[in-house]
Parts: sequence; structure tokens; C-alpha cells
Amino acid sequence: MFIPFRMIERKPFFMIKLLRYLKKHLLESIFGPLFKFLEACFELTVPIIMANMIDVGIKNADKEYVLRSGAIVVGLGLLGFVCALTAQFFAAKASMAFGTALRNDLYKHIATFSATELDRFGTSTLITRLGADVIQTQSGVNLILRLLLRSPFIVVGAVVASFMIDVKLSLIFLVAVIILSFTVWLIMSRLLPLYSKTRKNLDRITVKTRENLTGARVVRSFSAQETEKQEFNVAAEDLYSSQIVSGKISALLNPLSFSVINLAAALLMWFGAFNVDSGAITQGQIIALLNYMTQILIALLALANLVVMITKSTASAARINEIFAVSPSVTEGEKVLESVDNIAFDNVSYKYPGASLDAVENLSFKIEKGMTVGIVGGTGSGKSTLVSLLLREVDPRSGSVLVNGENIRSFTFKSLRAAFSAVPQKPALFSGTVRQNLLWRDEKATDEELFKALDIAQASEFIAGDLDRPVAKAGSNLSGGQRQRLTIARALVGKSEVLVLDDSASALDYATDAALRKSIAALPDNKTVFIVSQRIFAVKKADMILVLDGGRIVGTGTHESLLKTCPVYAEICASQTQEVQNEK
Repeated sequence: MFIPFRMIERKPFFMIKLLRYLKKHLLESIFGPLFKFLEACFELTVPIIMANMIDVGIKNADKEYVLRSGAIVVGLGLLGFVCALTAQFFAAKASMAFGTALRNDLYKHIATFSATELDRFGTSTLITRLGADVIQTQSGVNLILRLLLRSPFIVVGAVVASFMIDVKLSLIFLVAVIILSFTVWLIMSRLLPLYSKTRKNLDRITVKTRENLTGARVVRSFSAQETEKQEFNVAAEDLYSSQIVSGKISALLNPLSFSVINLAAALLMWFGAFNVDSGAITQGQIIALLNYMTQILIALLALANLVVMITKSTASAARINEIFAVSPSVTEGEKVLESVDNIAFDNVSYKYPGASLDAVENLSFKIEKGMTVGIVGGTGSGKSTLVSLLLREVDPRSGSVLVNGENIRSFTFKSLRAAFSAVPQKPALFSGTVRQNLLWRDEKATDEELFKALDIAQASEFIAGDLDRPVAKAGSNLSGGQRQRLTIARALVGKSEVLVLDDSASALDYATDAALRKSIAALPDNKTVFIVSQRIFAVKKADMILVLDGGRIVGTGTHESLLKTCPVYAEICASQTQEVQNEK
């Protein structure tokens, strides 16, 4: 029977590309189909024995022959049952190993993505592909190992056996198989686009669910529950509609198949009766032909279900291969970064994918070891993009980021991340305890080192000496300021040479912020500190301040010099005069 691989977006190798994950379980992948093949051989032998039982044993009233033939049929059934169980065991073992290896490899590949690739796909679709799509593909592999060899062999074997019994009557089989093959192909060609659409609708559901769960407070604060419910209902209705349509089309498969087979059986009985009456064929051979017809029906239905599963699995495999086809835009170098003596941006420009303008353009500056650098600017001026380039979350479109005079791309990720510690704009904490969150940078850090980091981050007060205090997912059991301080403390654990604070004190009150800046100013002189902030007083004591506007550096210098030479900086200061006065 023809399996319509070529109709799958004209890319027939989606599943084949992933079969490499069966290499380590090659024996199981061979034994599974092999035992199914043996089961099919036993099954095809039964109608011949049944025919002889009727034509010889029953016709001649040979009870011993009938019992012996019956015992052989029972024995073949038991052997087939054992073979089926054995095949199922090997197929399940191989498919589970396939799913595990594929999931691990896919996760590792996603972990190599830079911020660019993660933004391109989105978190929700990556979760769906890592979960539901891998499971769907795994199920497809299981069915392929069990049925791909057995079902076609049963169909072909039954047709060949029927031709050996009677050529003319077997033409009914041949026509029935052709009609059934065309029916399955027609249904599957309609189902594939619907399965792809269903997967996309499932992605939409995941996105809406994730947004509403993570932004529940925002939704409630704007009393937007009904709007969000309506949007979710629209997405759910689209998913429901696509599933209903695909369900209706796939539901046609069984009744159409049974109709064709039953019509073929009726024709077989009709013409077979005349042949029996004329003596051209025996009664036992008619029973054998009917048995083969039944076997063809069952095998074709199983094969149709296999094609349905292959169609679904191929759609999922295409989505998985789409992830594998993307190479990370940020790749690792080979050199080990021993220390950070200076950092320089040499005419660096960067543009986000899909954007028409550069986020930052022609950035050039040099920072020596031990300096404190302030980065200020309005919203959208490029501050966070500069930090992403500094931490090598993305690579510049043009120009170079240099560390010790060498391109930052030449260093290994491990040595680079060991030298740089960063506090992101949005605090990112993990479920567990305070201790577990603090040990991310240095697993061997002592309690004394952890408490010291908490003291500098002004977090000792709410921790109250309890490093085993539980932290909920994303730090949801902590306030915004507590999450920020705990994230700062985590960055201070270990012996990093560069500390990057990306607007990491925005949720702190002025007194706590002032105490935090005082503690950071007291850090060893050999630590380079970058402070990104909207508040002037947070950076005014920095050794160098970079003023960004429209993605460009429009001012460089100290607080006093910039007030005189940089209108943008002076304007920002003027808007925060009262805050600066309070700080003084």
C-alpha cells in the first residue's frame, strides 16, 4: 500500500532525519519489526490450514486430521501472540530511548541559543515542541517499528496467497486494495494541513495561557479578565474547530474501508458460489479467501492508523527539525580568559532581527580595570542592548567588543561567564531555597561568603540568617525589592572581576538604594563595575558615565563635566533635580 510521505509539504525526510536517535538501540529496532514479521507469517499460514481442514478433514470425516489441524492453528496463534508481545517490548524500549535521546538533544540545542534565537521562536512554542511534539514523534516511531513491516506484508502476502488459490477471484482483492489505498491517500492528503494548523493553534493556546498566568496581577489591575477570557476562547475555538474538522475527515476512514471490504467480500461470495458449484474451487478455498479478505481489512485499517500517526508525527518532526536547523548566532571561542584588564567597544553597532534601525550604533569607548562606569539614557536609548553585547548574549552586527585587546568572540563561554557577573533588569529566581539560588555562581561558596554577599546586597534583613528559607518559583513569595536584592547577592558570590548591574535597583527605596551603592563602592578596587540606571544619583559618583540617546553615545565623562558639556545629561539631571537634592 502507498504511504503518502511525499505529500508532507514535499519534504519526506522529517522523520528519517530523526531516526539517527535509534542508532544506540539498533538491535531493538531490528527485533521489533522482525518479530512482527514472524507473527504475520504465522497469521498468513492459518487460512491454508483451515482450508485443508474443511476440504480434507471435514469432507472425509477424518476426526484425527481435524484435531491435528486445530492444534496447529492454536499453536500458530500462541506463537503469534508471543511474537506480538516480544515485538511490542522491543518497539516500546526503542521508542522510549528514541524519545529520551531526542528530548535531551533538543534541550541541549535550545540551550545553545542566544537571545536572538530565543526571541525568534518564543518560549511557549519551544516548550510545546520540547514536550508535545517529541511525544508525538516518539509515538510515531513506536507504531512504525510495530506496523510498518507487518501490515504491508499481510496485505501483499494475502493478495499473493489468494492469487495462488484462484486468479480470477483474486482480482477482486487487487481492485479492493487499490481502491482502499486511494481512499487512505485522499484522506491523509486532507488531514496533513489540518494537523499542522492544529499544532499552531496549540501554540496560541500555550502563549495565551502563559501570558495570563504570569501576568495575572496586571490583568486584574486593569479589570481585563473578560477581554482575556474572550481572546482565550477565540484561540480555544480555533483549536476546537481544526480538531473537529480533522476528526470528521479521519472518521471517514473506517466506514469507507469497511464498505469497500464488505462489498469485496460480497462479490467474492457471489462469484465464488458459482465456482464452487462448477467444481472450479473448493469450499475450503472460499473460506481461505474470506479469511485473507478479513486479514487484508484488519491490516489496511492498521496501516491507515499508522499513516495517520506518521502524518501527525511528521508534522511534529518538521517542527522539531526546524529547531535543529537553526544554528546559534553566538558561538564559543577557544581561548581561556585569565583576567579582565580592560574592556573596549570599537565602533559597535547592533540591530535586532526584523528591526529597520540599529538599536545601538557606532559605540566606542574603553574601560580600564577597577573603574566604575555609569550608563544612563532615556527609554529605548540602547542601555540594555549595550549590556547584552557586553555579556555576549548577542554579537554586534559590525564592530568589535574587545577584552584585553582581543575580540570577545575568541574566549570560551565558561571563562567569560566566570569573569562577568550580571544582575538582569528583571530578577530571575528559581524554586528552592535562598542557599540554592545563591550557589549558582559558585557551588563551593561557604556560608560566610553567602552572608557577606547578602550584607552587601542589603538582603540580610529579610533573610534573617536563614539560608534555607524557601523561594517559590520566580521568587513569587518575595517582594519586588527583595527579589532584586537576592539577585544582586547571587551575582556577588564568587570571584568575578566584572559586575554588571542592569537597572537592578529600580524597585528599591532611596535609602536602601543609597546603602547598596555605598556597599558596592566599597568593593575591592580591582573589580570593574557597570551600573545601568535611570536615576542620575545612582551613577553620579562613577569614574566614567556614558550617556546614550537614540542608540548613540552622546556624552562621556564624569558627572561634573557632563553637566557642562552634554545637554542630554543636563536635561536628565534637571528632570531629577528634586531627587538629586534629596540625595545630597
